[in-house]
This record gives sequence, structure tokens and C-alpha cells, in this order.
Amino acid sequence: MTFYNRYQNGETQDVYNDIEKLGEKAFSPDYYPDVEKVLIETFERVKFNLDIIYRELKTIGYVFWKNGTGNDDALIEPSEDTWQLLATLEKSIKTVGKLPLSLKMFYKIVGACNFAWNYRENENIIWEMADPIQIAPLSYCVSEVTDEYWLEEMNEYIEDEEYGSAFLELSADDLHKDNVSGGPPYSLQLTQTQSVDGIFLNEPNNTTFINYLRICFESCGFPGMQNQRDQSFQKFFNKVKPQLKKI
Repeated sequence: MTFYNRYQNGETQDVYNDIEKLGEKAFSPDYYPDVEKVLIETFERVKFNLDIIYRELKTIGYVFWKNGTGNDDALIEPSEDTWQLLATLEKSIKTVGKLPLSLKMFYKIVGACNFAWNYRENENIIWEMADPIQIAPLSYCVSEVTDEYWLEEMNEYIEDEEYGSAFLELSADDLHKDNVSGGPPYSLQLTQTQSVDGIFLNEPNNTTFINYLRICFESCGFPGMQNQRDQSFQKFFNKVKPQLKKI
């Protein structure tokens, strides 16, 4: 049975465990078409889940950050220049690492998301320390890596025994999302070899990017609420969780 068929049959986490064991073989002609189908299905489900969560948050009056036109900045569709931006991103980082396939698929299919509460508009955060899902837009990553000091900084991190690799900053940590001074941003590790997925650094679960998304959806986009008992969140959770797809 193919990875894709197993994934469709519900073996979502086991499939990714087996793909990870392949290492760079996952990109060989024997495996890549099947692996790509799994990734496409995964991020179509991610997009579906984010849409479900967003609609329910709108219903309960959640206060999102807004863009320059005054519209919600919670979900950003992939732009027409996604391919060009990805090419620029990969070219800019090639001396310090490669972009995991998972993040490329996220930007091609999902775009970006930010379910952080807009504390500037309303300082009364509905669910404190909820650590809402947030993945920076591709354009932000490109601006990050094309900064004149980025490569120099990343080379210093590579030589540092504590870090040992370059990374892309993708999300504020749980404290900064609540306007509290916190730690380093959640970041995707860049490795020198091709990879299907990558380690999501600084995030509390010490896991991969795809598994981070999986954990987020287990708590309807708010992994910080996993062990909290809040009646309003429980009501939201009970309505949303049955609608979400496994990734």
C-alpha cells in the first residue's frame, strides 16, 4: 500500500514517521511522487482546518490583527508570485541550508496564518497564554533572508555549539503573542541535506513543523489551551474539533 493510501486510511502520523526514515531517499523517483501526494493532501487539510477555525473565531467576535486595508490578517492566501518568492528564498539560503519540503508546500497551498489576539485593539485577551497558531508570510521570510546581515548572523549560529544550524523565524513565542516579554521566535531549522520536514525550534513540544501543526489542530489552533480549563474555550473546542481533519 502506498504512503498516500495509508494516509487516506488514517495512518497520518505513522506515514510521516516512515517517510522520515527514508531520509534523502524520499526525493528519489521511486518515492517522491507518493511523498508529494501525501504532502499535498496534508496541506490541503491544513488549509481546510484553518478556514474552519477562522470562521468560528469570527462568530465569537475574536479580535484579529489587521492589514493595511483594515481587513483581518488571520489568513493570507498564496500570492501570484509564490513561485518566484520561493525561488528567491531558496537561492538566498543555499549557502547555509535547504528549505524543507513541508514549508514549501505550506506556502504554495496555505499561504500564511495569524490567530494571535490583537491586544492593541483590545487588551483583554480572550484566552491568555493560548499560544495561537501563527506562521509568517513568505514575503516576510524573503525580507528576512535578503537582509544584508542575515547570512553573517546565520553563520555565527552554525558555528555556535548550542545551535549548530541556520533557521527561519516563523512565529512569535507564546509570551510575545500576549504582549509579554518572552523568548526567541519559533523557527524552522535549515539543514544541509534535503528533507521532507524540519525541526520547529524553540517551540515547547520540541517537534517537527508538520507535527507542530498537528498539535495545534488537536487544540483547535491554540496549543497553549491543551491543559487549561476555560468554559468559553471548551465551548469553542466542542464545536470546532469534530469538524477538523487529521493531518
